[in-house]
Amino acid sequence: MPEARYLSNKTYDEIAVGDSASLTRTLMPEDVKLFAILTGDINPATIDPKYSESGMFREAIAHGMWSGSLISTVLATQFPGPGTILVDQALHFARPVTIGDRIVITVTVRQKFDHNRHILFDCVCSNQEGLPVVRGTAEVLAPSEKVSRLQEMQAPEIHIDDKHARYTQLLSRVKGLEPIPTAVAHPCDHESLRGPVIAFQAGIIEPILVGPENKIRAIAEEFAIDLSGIRIVNAAHSHDSAALAVSLVKTGDAEALMKGSLHTDELMSEVVARANGLRTNRRISHVFVMDVPTYHRPLLITDAAINIAPTLEEKADIIRNAIDLAHILDIPEPKVAILSAVETVNPKIQSTLDAAALCKMADRGQIKGGLLDGPLAFDNAISLVAARTKGIKSAVAGHAEILVVPDLESGNMVAKQLEYLANALTAGIVLGTKVPIVLTSRADTAETRTASCVIAALLAHANRNKGTL
Repeated sequence: MPEARYLSNKTYDEIAVGDSASLTRTLMPEDVKLFAILTGDINPATIDPKYSESGMFREAIAHGMWSGSLISTVLATQFPGPGTILVDQALHFARPVTIGDRIVITVTVRQKFDHNRHILFDCVCSNQEGLPVVRGTAEVLAPSEKVSRLQEMQAPEIHIDDKHARYTQLLSRVKGLEPIPTAVAHPCDHESLRGPVIAFQAGIIEPILVGPENKIRAIAEEFAIDLSGIRIVNAAHSHDSAALAVSLVKTGDAEALMKGSLHTDELMSEVVARANGLRTNRRISHVFVMDVPTYHRPLLITDAAINIAPTLEEKADIIRNAIDLAHILDIPEPKVAILSAVETVNPKIQSTLDAAALCKMADRGQIKGGLLDGPLAFDNAISLVAARTKGIKSAVAGHAEILVVPDLESGNMVAKQLEYLANALTAGIVLGTKVPIVLTSRADTAETRTASCVIAALLAHANRNKGTL
């Protein structure tokens, strides 16, 4: 909604020497990022935390002109106010401004020039300790016409989405953990090869590349991908790659499995094989782990890749798998929203009946470790406002961390929309198997594959701690 703001100024004749005005602002991390974006000033002393820590100030600092621009803000909006034109400015930067500093900007009239209606101001920006960070002068052409009115101001909403920062934060979750031996099935294109190599260089996994060796090395040479220190197991073709990769898990050479450029069915047919596969007592399911910049919690979406039209019993296992993963991701009691098109039980919509039954199963202790509610429509699950509008009283509504979709089609659409339209950071993992399986789309980037390796590594370390392997 537009904000009503009272606009007023002082004309040249209303201003006297010694008059002053001030403004207080606190430097936030978003201010630094926005200033860098708007000006193109990407000085690493301001935007690179690692560089800042090794610099002369030992912490991230604001751009000098951030403080300088606030002087202009006071002059243009407060004193003299609307109609002021900045003519000249001279500044001295006394000390740095760091994140969290509260800056008071004060402008004081030093001199007036009647011949051209200019005014010279003394300008000081001081921090919370009263120490000057910027001082100088500003000369302005003062307003000649009086402004005094209430005006609606519609300031644009700005959201800063630093996907790289979210990606880096995810990678930090496995910092200090031992890399997990991972069989990579048929990494025979650019992204499917670069992903595990990046994960290897980041210390997340120890990849074992399974596929036609000549082809893998040719791709590496074409795209300048360094394979130093990485084991390659030669395979004749994609089917052979899948079988050999699964066998490496069976023999204990690998503690995780990763899909390369082969089709999902080729890999999963070997995984589910009753003789030599990786089945457990649980139903196998897939989870998209998503960091959505417009949502306040992590989102786990399941199942959008394996189970096409799961039954009630299969959905129960899908939920159990997702809850177990949420615990490993440090979500102690995940809020599970069981999705449908509506939030009421309708005998004509099977997904609403399943949702009601699953919630009752949780009440009876058949599904443990999470807080379930459903049926919930997507808006009710992720928006507290939408839930309240519809009169839904629920601890899950508006705060869901696991979204259980009715079927693969709806789940895949939700996940892909969040990835491509909401710029979500995405990882894909298969659960309910003896080891975690990194399962991403063939169209996914190397970064998505690396992010998925982080989730697989966390699961593999949890398996080690439980003595599963």
